[in-house]
Amino acid sequence: MAKGKVSCNECGSGATVRRGAYRFDASGLDNVVLKGIELIECPACGNVDPVIPKMTELFRVLAMAMIAKPQSLTGKEVRYLRKYAGMSAEQFARMLHTDKTTISKWENDAVKIGSKTDLLIRAIAVQIGPGLKSEAERLIRNFETITERDKKQPSRLEVDSETLKCMYA
Repeated sequence: MAKGKVSCNECGSGATVRRGAYRFDASGLDNVVLKGIELIECPACGNVDPVIPKMTELFRVLAMAMIAKPQSLTGKEVRYLRKYAGMSAEQFARMLHTDKTTISKWENDAVKIGSKTDLLIRAIAVQIGPGLKSEAERLIRNFETITERDKKQPSRLEVDSETLKCMYA
């Protein structure tokens, strides 16, 4: 980010820039933390905005992390992968031979996703999601290591802002 005066996007007051960790809720996921990201902080209104220079690449890396995750997908992860693949719930439902009500129940964790459907969702995402086809073989070969969801599910997906390397913590 350029040095000099920075203004708050919310109130227009003077703001400061620092590096730190940022919970990236705008991804649609509540467990993504960007580490070492530039943050614009406003002392007047308390607003904090991240500076994300490689947004498209970040979304691709998050999709790959979910596809490669060794546990079952959560509802929010299913929603993320569906949206990353550019599909409406209705389109996704047709592809999975189900109805959009079932998609909604999965995405809201009201109904558990079966293990075979979980793998099919990942396979669809890797084939249709932008920029993922080159990683398809590596990601799909990892499917045999995926286990059913349990209480030991990682709570956070940490992304290094410089390297865009992901790690579940």
